[in-house]
Amino acid sequence: MARRALLAGVVGTLIEWYDYGLYGAASALVLPELFFPSDDPTASTLAAFATFAVGFFARPVGGLVIANFGDRFGRKPVLVITIVLMGAATTLMGLLPTYEQLGAWAVVLLIALRFVQGAGAGAELAGAMTLVTEYAPKSRRAFVTAIPNGAAAGGTLLATLAFLAVSALPQEALLSWGWRIPFLMSAVLFLVAFYIRRHIEETPEFQRAQTEALERNAESRVPLIRLMKEQPRVLFLGFLSGTALNVVFYTLVAFMTSYMTTELGFSRTEGLIAVSITALVGFGSAPIMGNLADRIGPATSYRYGAIGLIIVAFPLFAAIRTGNLLVATAAMAFTAFFVYGATIAGQGAFLSDLFPTKYRFSGIALTRELNTVVVSGPTPFIAVALVQLLNGAPWLVAAYMVVGGLITVTAVTLLSRTPPARPDDKISTHHPNHLEGVQ
Repeated sequence: MARRALLAGVVGTLIEWYDYGLYGAASALVLPELFFPSDDPTASTLAAFATFAVGFFARPVGGLVIANFGDRFGRKPVLVITIVLMGAATTLMGLLPTYEQLGAWAVVLLIALRFVQGAGAGAELAGAMTLVTEYAPKSRRAFVTAIPNGAAAGGTLLATLAFLAVSALPQEALLSWGWRIPFLMSAVLFLVAFYIRRHIEETPEFQRAQTEALERNAESRVPLIRLMKEQPRVLFLGFLSGTALNVVFYTLVAFMTSYMTTELGFSRTEGLIAVSITALVGFGSAPIMGNLADRIGPATSYRYGAIGLIIVAFPLFAAIRTGNLLVATAAMAFTAFFVYGATIAGQGAFLSDLFPTKYRFSGIALTRELNTVVVSGPTPFIAVALVQLLNGAPWLVAAYMVVGGLITVTAVTLLSRTPPARPDDKISTHHPNHLEGVQ
């Protein structure tokens, strides 16, 4: 059952982030023309990325509401709900009329579906990390949380490949019906993830925490409120700690395609290839760096990744500006492996250890999803605007990445000096269903 839980976390997250990644790719390549037509291509791209950010504003709303149920009623039902929300929203996006067909109402419907998609994503990864954490021995938590955490890059890879396939169509076919295919494919993928998640069981750690809470008559109807009263400093610093990870991820997979094709003259196919390879490397780095994080400590891995972002930000853009696809892709892949990989490997176990079982889902969801509002969603929009300020030069974007790295280094360092959750809130990880021996 522990291995099934890990599979459910990985496959579900992979598929749900395929859904989420589709919107990022579409925002860079087709949504500006289909839903935000304008004589100014930059204005159209900015409008598309603005709706991209809507999903991130929805994430904490959905995440915190759904996480509350996850801490009260269990991890399994919540993970089923998230897959339904995202699968339905993404499939319906593939059926939407365009601006030419429905005018402003097409944009309204697109934004509404993006909001639903974001609400589902808000609890998805926090739920997956909580699920696998509560089956894993403490010595393997970085490894097992890194895999579903890294599956976000895997889902983005699938989305990018899907758009790469349809981008081979003639422009007229792509804009009339080809762009819909990747979105409609979500319906099939949704059924796979739904089946897997329906057949997992609740974690023993959650069940024991619930029993102890009932014995003490201490069950809270709103775990988040108790958490905010008991650990406000931890929540604030945990929120800041995700900055470097979100800056590097959304710069690489959402902004970079647009930058390479609109500012540097790369073709759409070349931009998608570069992002696909980058996402593949990021996905593959998760278990490798997760193993390392279990040896050096999640906080150390998290901090090293943020320091890496500070170091590589300017060289990354210098490499991309050479105009050489091989050099640009190598620089992006290097960043994905050592920066994204190290931060993604440390984050899951690091955040999981900050919160007791009874509040863990809510704690992870709150710290992660509030950061997505401030950082993840706006990053592509901010990056496009910063490039325009320097007439196509990316150096302000690189500086933005450096600031993100500094924020994470500071937050993780301060949190590392914070005492862990009280021992009486912790539940022993020595249970026969735990992932002992997972390699």
